[in-house]
Amino acid sequence: MSYTISDYREDVERPVAHFSTSQGDFEIELYAKECPQTVWNFINLAEGRQPCVKEGNYYDNLIFHRVIEGFMIQGGCPNGNGMGDPGYRFNDEFRADLTHDGEGVLSMANAGPGTNGSQFFITLGPTPHLDNRHTVFGKVTSGIEVVRKIGSAPTAAQDRPREEIVIKKVEIKR
Repeated sequence: MSYTISDYREDVERPVAHFSTSQGDFEIELYAKECPQTVWNFINLAEGRQPCVKEGNYYDNLIFHRVIEGFMIQGGCPNGNGMGDPGYRFNDEFRADLTHDGEGVLSMANAGPGTNGSQFFITLGPTPHLDNRHTVFGKVTSGIEVVRKIGSAPTAAQDRPREEIVIKKVEIKR
């Protein structure tokens, strides 16, 4: 199923997502003005306002299921294995001024054009090969040391952390 977000009405251009994880807390500034569809989707999932998915706050108690040291950490999969989605997909929002230019960039994980859902990743360094393939929609503004700690976790097969790294809660600040 696919859907279009045409009624984005966020009143704050730079909302902040506060992540509480089993490894500590960090915050990400969201680019609502530049990527309204993507940010609207993320906020509605985080706040449990997406009626077609599970009850409650979608990201709470999910895990970072994929960690590649020096590259990225990935979460947002309801199955915890990288194969799940919220039951819908939406289009990309690429911008020349939003790139994977360093650590702490928040971007949508996808399986190709127009396949965004709930999974996201945070870069651990520059990854320009991902530009125009994954929508950049935020940047870590505090707690980058926690992101680095998650990014250095020992992993097993399929880049899965040996010990679960839990996203306890994602709270949106306006």
